[in-house]
Amino acid sequence: MKLIHIIAAAVLATALTAHAQISAASGADHAAHHPAAAVALQSEGEVRKVDKGQGKVTLRHGPLKNLDMPAMTMVFKAAEPKLLDGLKEGDKVKFTAERVDGVIAVTAIETTK
Repeated sequence: MKLIHIIAAAVLATALTAHAQISAASGADHAAHHPAAAVALQSEGEVRKVDKGQGKVTLRHGPLKNLDMPAMTMVFKAAEPKLLDGLKEGDKVKFTAERVDGVIAVTAIETTK
């Protein structure tokens, strides 16, 4: 009787693990087809300072929901230096900030009117 329980538990664990892997993969694939998912990561802000030499931008921003951060002013590293091209103090922007190698970085930014 115990052998049957052990086999049943092993089969159940294997099935649940496979289902979890399939669900996670299909969820990621599904989100990739919806640009709205990327828009949900965007926040609004205002450029306070641009330091191209250091590859940083200071933004006064609204809440960063994807990072669970309140509105504040902070310095961000630019994930790509070219993201800072054309930015100047006072510009209103929409941007995406994410954790990249343990650092919060701006991964996309565009000026708004």
